[in-house]
Amino acid sequence: MATILAWLEQTALSVWVRESPSLLAFPFILYLHTLGLGIVAGLAVGLDVWLLRFASGRPAAPLAPFVPVIWLGFALALVSGALLLLAYPTKALTSPVFYVKIAAIVVALVQVQWMRERVLVGAAAHEPYVPDAKTRAVAWVSIALWTTAIFLGRLLAYTYTYLMASDLPGAA
Repeated sequence: MATILAWLEQTALSVWVRESPSLLAFPFILYLHTLGLGIVAGLAVGLDVWLLRFASGRPAAPLAPFVPVIWLGFALALVSGALLLLAYPTKALTSPVFYVKIAAIVVALVQVQWMRERVLVGAAAHEPYVPDAKTRAVAWVSIALWTTAIFLGRLLAYTYTYLMASDLPGAA
């Protein structure tokens, strides 16, 4: 594993993202990641809040166009996140916090699709909607998952044990 991490850290793209003085390297990629996260989590939580507070008696169909925007935000966060991961692969891939963050995001995205299929599309989406207990519970869990993902993403900057592969035990 240490060999793979060391190799990743030495690729030209990794070195450029990590060490370039250009604002288009790490700072801009981090900005894009934050923007993508803001889009995906912001709109997903916005849909959850709508379900919890404002949905009763209103049709859900007008909110369906937000789902592709959520996926666009996710794509932006995914690509920029992959570049950030490439800059410091050891830092993330040796931290359990990273894996919990990824798991929270995966489950939250599954819930976005569940919400889309159950609430936002189909003939019933054009009728006044009254959220049931299961849908409300899913919305609360979704809010908790996005909050967890954001919190853990920030926590990664402070909880790592190894920054680079050369810091790993037994590294030469």
